[in-house]
Amino acid sequence: MRSTLVIAVIVLLTGCASPSARVLTGGGGTEGLVPDAGLLLSTTPEHFTEVCQEDLERAREAVARLTRPGAALPTLEALTLYDDAIALLDDAVGRSGTGASVHPDAGFRAAAEQCELEAERARTDFSLDRRVFDALASLSLEGQDAATRHWVERVLRGFRRAGVDRDEATRERVRALQERLILLGQEFSRHITEDVRQLEVPPVALEGLPDDYVRAHPPGADGLVRVGTHTADYGPFMTYARDARAREALWRLSRRRGHPSNVDTLTHMLQTRQELAATLGYPSWAAYAAEDKMVRSQEAATAFIETLATTVSGRVRDEYDALLERKRRDEPGATRVEPWEQSWLEDRVRAERFQLDSRALRPYFEYTRVKNGVLDITARLFGLTYRRVRDAPVWHPDVEVYDVYEGRALRGRFYLDMHPRPNKYTHAAQWDLALGRAGRSLPEAVLTCNFPRPGARPALLQHSEVRTFFHEFGHLLHHVLGGRTRWAGLSGTRTEVDFIEAPAQLMEEWAWRAESLQRFARHLETGAVLPADTITRMRRADAFGKGLWVRQQLFYAAVSLQLHDGTAPEGPETATRVRALQERFLPFRAVDDTYVHLSFTQLDGDYSALYYTYLWSLVIAKDLFTPFAEHGPMDPTTARRYRDTVLAPGGSRDAADLVHDFLRRDYDFGAYTRWVEGR
Repeated sequence: MRSTLVIAVIVLLTGCASPSARVLTGGGGTEGLVPDAGLLLSTTPEHFTEVCQEDLERAREAVARLTRPGAALPTLEALTLYDDAIALLDDAVGRSGTGASVHPDAGFRAAAEQCELEAERARTDFSLDRRVFDALASLSLEGQDAATRHWVERVLRGFRRAGVDRDEATRERVRALQERLILLGQEFSRHITEDVRQLEVPPVALEGLPDDYVRAHPPGADGLVRVGTHTADYGPFMTYARDARAREALWRLSRRRGHPSNVDTLTHMLQTRQELAATLGYPSWAAYAAEDKMVRSQEAATAFIETLATTVSGRVRDEYDALLERKRRDEPGATRVEPWEQSWLEDRVRAERFQLDSRALRPYFEYTRVKNGVLDITARLFGLTYRRVRDAPVWHPDVEVYDVYEGRALRGRFYLDMHPRPNKYTHAAQWDLALGRAGRSLPEAVLTCNFPRPGARPALLQHSEVRTFFHEFGHLLHHVLGGRTRWAGLSGTRTEVDFIEAPAQLMEEWAWRAESLQRFARHLETGAVLPADTITRMRRADAFGKGLWVRQQLFYAAVSLQLHDGTAPEGPETATRVRALQERFLPFRAVDDTYVHLSFTQLDGDYSALYYTYLWSLVIAKDLFTPFAEHGPMDPTTARRYRDTVLAPGGSRDAADLVHDFLRRDYDFGAYTRWVEGR
């Protein structure tokens, strides 16, 4: 347990506009609630397992009380028992998934995977237990509030979709398939996390890269430099390295991650999902997965992808032609742009058209200043205070812990795990450690990225990494600020999956606006604020390549949807289908012996067939920013109305209704269209 002593010392954030920063040192607690779920990630594998088993047993005891013959429990007591049981299981899954993805100890990761398996197994058992369904379905909801009725309706629908009303043989088959999927998902993710590859190149291959990157990659004893496929290495290298052969080699290494280990794993995962969908009476896993989302159907998801693809087709042609034209200035006889040339050529075109050298931006985005800027801006907008908890046990020295306050009230806790290391999840993500319930428990979250680590010299970020920070912090805020609902089943991001990305995508806007950027973006050496005209050129330059970016996202969306269309392709057939989709959606040739789908992390978990949700959510996110565009991105009144109408309700209402409350109208494509067109 941590100390409850509050040390009210304000940390002045370097580069912020004023000294009224809301990030404080110390601990603190209110209302008798203590955020302690994350502490379990700093214990031993044995203790972690022991707590996991205790929580699973408590969940089973709650269900046993709910389903006791002749119990006839009052409605609120019955609902509380069920919600307690599901919260215990969800929290066990959340902290186990986090531990399996970020913990540096192999034994702990194995224990976390086992806990996750057992908790998921218990969730499946509950979802197929007809006694639980009957107990909940028989309750009278007369007099209950709208959020409770909405939640129970969702719960009962979930039971039916799980197959609770099928015969015993079918339920047993579903149970076996669900467990197989859990194991396959863990295996698929593990193969990706553990497969970070290294390219060995002579130091001359770093020509064109920023000085801080070169310093961070000194030659080894053999005189060679090692560049990894993780984000902190890969992104800058593909953007700035002048050595085209080295870029191609790193690109190919990245596109082979997960191969061959995930070939059979993915095949079995797709086949098992299809078998499960068929067992439950659906033509495909895509149809099953879409049914309870905003999109409602596989056909609607397909139509959405095709509509957006058509919308940007002309822009894609123009942007590709511009890349080819730029390449021909160096290679007059060039007839095509290779996929490993895209980032490099896009950066050249932006630099020349908009007089913007993206390397010159990096000194404005020193990691610690960016971190403090994200914290300061979100605290000001949403009326929060972040207090650093320096004595909280953590699973790695890189990890920082913050408690979230609103006034004197403790609202939750989050952990920042922001730098790469072996066997850590290689992408950016926000993980739910604990669900919040009003007066019952506090929400906890982990934000994990792979940004350069500050050391003897400052760590400088790409602007794309600044956007990523804001994006993932948007997820974190959604989880924490939505963590005061009555029921855990409505807490935080328990909304439709195709809305979950919208609050995170909205937060990216603050990485583009002078009103926010100039609060923290100061030159590392001169202290000069990032000029407003530079920010304007950044936004104009970003407009170039937008069509290609959208089509890239549509390619991934089509892959996730079509691999789950009912045919369940196998190994080589899967790779062939993915390459065909790449050639259809992108202007770059598909390259043999590359397997981007085998390290496509979103094929596991909630997204599976639903990667389209990133663009579906983006349409909503662009519209959500329109009130901020009208009143100013740093307007606290607009921000707190957004907090109260969209974030705080969690999943208490349909996402479309939450958005309507904030916009005071239905959302539409207008803002998204203007964004695509660069207006």
